[in-house]
Amino acid sequence: MPLKIETFSNVTGGSSYFKAIGHPLAAEPARALLADLRGAGRVAVYDPLNMLEPFDEIHHLTGVDVAGVYAQNVDKIGQPLLGHPAQPVTALAGTDIDAVFIAAFDAERLVAHIQHLIPAGVKVYSLDPLKLPADLLTNPATYLAPLNFATNYAFFRDADGHHTRVVTANYWSSYGAEDPYLWLCLFGEDGQVLARWTQDLPGADGTVVIDSAHVRRKFDLPAFTGQLFIHVVGAAGHDVVKYALDTYGDTADTLSCTHDANAWPSDFYAGLPAPRGDERVILWVQNSHPCPIPAGAVALNLMGHEASVALAQEVAPYATYALDVASLLPDARWPQQIEIRAGKHFVRPRYEVIRTTAGVTRHRIAHPNVERVDLKPDPKLASLTNLMGKGFILPAPIFPASRFRTLALPTPMGTTQTHLPLTAIVYDADGTEVARRDLGRLPRDHETAFEASDLLEGKHLPSGYGHLELVYDFAAGENDADGWLHALFRYEDGVSGHAAETSFGAHMFNTVLTYRNEPQSYSGRAPGLSTRLFLRTGMAADVDTLCHLIYPASTPWKTRSDTALILTTKDGDEIARRTVNIACSGSFHFRVGQTFTGAEIKEAGRDAYVLIRDTTCRLFGYHGLIREGAGGAFALDHMFGF
Repeated sequence: MPLKIETFSNVTGGSSYFKAIGHPLAAEPARALLADLRGAGRVAVYDPLNMLEPFDEIHHLTGVDVAGVYAQNVDKIGQPLLGHPAQPVTALAGTDIDAVFIAAFDAERLVAHIQHLIPAGVKVYSLDPLKLPADLLTNPATYLAPLNFATNYAFFRDADGHHTRVVTANYWSSYGAEDPYLWLCLFGEDGQVLARWTQDLPGADGTVVIDSAHVRRKFDLPAFTGQLFIHVVGAAGHDVVKYALDTYGDTADTLSCTHDANAWPSDFYAGLPAPRGDERVILWVQNSHPCPIPAGAVALNLMGHEASVALAQEVAPYATYALDVASLLPDARWPQQIEIRAGKHFVRPRYEVIRTTAGVTRHRIAHPNVERVDLKPDPKLASLTNLMGKGFILPAPIFPASRFRTLALPTPMGTTQTHLPLTAIVYDADGTEVARRDLGRLPRDHETAFEASDLLEGKHLPSGYGHLELVYDFAAGENDADGWLHALFRYEDGVSGHAAETSFGAHMFNTVLTYRNEPQSYSGRAPGLSTRLFLRTGMAADVDTLCHLIYPASTPWKTRSDTALILTTKDGDEIARRTVNIACSGSFHFRVGQTFTGAEIKEAGRDAYVLIRDTTCRLFGYHGLIREGAGGAFALDHMFGF
């Protein structure tokens, strides 16, 4: 059974309560509170704000002598809580109890409401001892304000020649934050705290870098594989902590990048690829809570198959467990894909593909995506083609076929998604449609992976590169579309032998009409019709940054973009800019080292980045790192905007 906690709603957004009770600094006070309650005698539990059950899920009131449970909302009266039927709080008067536990923060006012009902001499407890120190609160007046819990996790490793690097920008100061900073906590593989520290942030839009090798030296740590908890204190505008995570090595053949962890634990994740015959796939299970993941609570199954195999291992609070997919699903093989039954125990995880060919072992890291449990196919989408054109579009780069293989694997991402009716379209960089193929009504358990070169059937992209779009094929299934179309895209380099992969979901792009919250906006209401993307630069002299910008359009939009590539120092100062005009339905592939001069890059300095800005249209971007040569490697993932 999944944890009974609210983490994210597509109506109200992310929950801050589960973050408040699961924050690393709340763990020890929670243990002390529970010890007091277990020794307090007969305890009446009052749940005025429906926070009791999530608290019990995370911290477990086992051992507390619960004399009764009381509710404020009359609709809750009679419903079971902690094995007791909820009573009206007015029935508290005259009860034989020793203590009252109010399952809420900011309890002073709640206590005042029922003070006349509490028997004399009874001690009152609440969640207030779990509160973070005042200097970690952005909004002290409202403890559960989302900006008080601008937090996230990152896979973080410094071991066996492998290192990790979290890179983002201080976009919070662009929204008015004054002197925000990071509170950081590093957990080791066993879930124990290895280090805690704070890190100042630069000015607005300045670069933020947290490098595992630097952290290891700073705190004189042994090798570790764990997770980094990131808390932005003093945030504004966004309570979402976005970042790029680069994995690099002591040798040139180790390089990957992946997206932020998506800070809300989910019931399911999907899009985890099964291994090829020469691969191992490791799912990094990283507990996001201060309670253990029970044995059997996490399971894997082949997509479209109900039979699942559970992980028999308990995972300690905040701990990391390397789950070899083959240990649970030994017969799974690419292009099969795997569904992760996560039970809200961890945020969007990382997986590592370890591939050995001709005696050479290479690693790449990527992430699966959230599988929605709240979404149903919407037959209305088929009737909107006259208004929304192509509607939902999932765009991905096609790298030059002379060097790279570009593969795609559509992935069901809703628990009610039984079929995927799809069409694949290939566009040249100048926006010309070059090829199209109807993929049919793919079943949930399909194994349809295809190459861009197959769609081209021997033809070449005149520009040398282009992009692929997956769209719904309503002629094949007019009642199957749910707007949560995803796919995994894999790129194999014929020069280095390295591979990289990324997965993402479809959006509506560049249409002024809106459907639900599409086209998405970075802030404010839909539609989002502008671009502000973060492109970090290479971490070493022999590593260049590549970027592939795509200009998708659900309905005809401006003929060409007006896109600025702004080379920016780590402090947010502009050094140089270039303007490019990307054709509608076209794309633009570039490298930072070939776009800006050596003198400009030198002036920008270490940890510079490129701000990609366009006020005329919404672009979708993929970023990566590349080392040239037979022993080099490259990395690729989708970009983030702010």
